[in-house]
Amino acid sequence: MGANLAEAWAKRRFPAHFLSKLTDVDGEASETWHWLETANACGYLDEVRKAQLIAQLEGVCRMLGRMMHKADTFVPQGTRKTGTP
Repeated sequence: MGANLAEAWAKRRFPAHFLSKLTDVDGEASETWHWLETANACGYLDEVRKAQLIAQLEGVCRMLGRMMHKADTFVPQGTRKTGTP
């Protein structure tokens, strides 16, 4: 997730591409959730720790959702809507 978010940030001067990359981060968050469930089901992660990690993931997802909702506010001033400087 972190690498995808860094990539999104690097693309923020292109509004549509930035939002697309943030959507990729959201997909990675869903994958992370899946792997936490899988690790728990296989006995690698106990229920308490899984719950802690999912709670943290939910917090990150809420922040990501707000960021996606306000994606235009992260586009540097002076950048045209076409994404060309």
